[in-house]
Amino acid sequence: MLWRVSKVEISRLVYLKELKGSLSLATLPSGLPEWVDDDEALARFLTSSSQFNSLMVKPTAFLPNPKNGETSVFRHAAEPRDALWEIGAAYVVGDRTLHGAAVFKARHVREVGLEVKAHEPPPRHANIVDWPAAGLDQQMIRAEQKERALVIAQFAELVCR
Repeated sequence: MLWRVSKVEISRLVYLKELKGSLSLATLPSGLPEWVDDDEALARFLTSSSQFNSLMVKPTAFLPNPKNGETSVFRHAAEPRDALWEIGAAYVVGDRTLHGAAVFKARHVREVGLEVKAHEPPPRHANIVDWPAAGLDQQMIRAEQKERALVIAQFAELVCR
């Protein structure tokens, strides 16, 4: 069977191939791609005992920083754990205690209408952005943020030190 493909379809396929190639070339200093894939694991370091209990990560662990409206995460899975704790010790702890990490997929962030944007330095760092922030009713904004954080928390794996 012969397939007939129009010049427009060929042009579109060539364009998509070139676009995919240009996207795959966009890498960060860490060597990671600029685009955070849906299946990529993210780690939110837990520096307060109020962010988790013995069973789960609490939604408050994911709420945005009031100073910049973003939630800081690192692009790393639960394993290898030594490497996870090295990242936390090097870039997060400071004068705080590193209790553990919440590990989840970028897809769960996007499913609630938020986005994950790579933001280096430090290496492997990203931010959860696009949290509800505009409007006059601050209680409503905070409730919307908590609702989204709750969904992310439901998918998060608690990894303790």
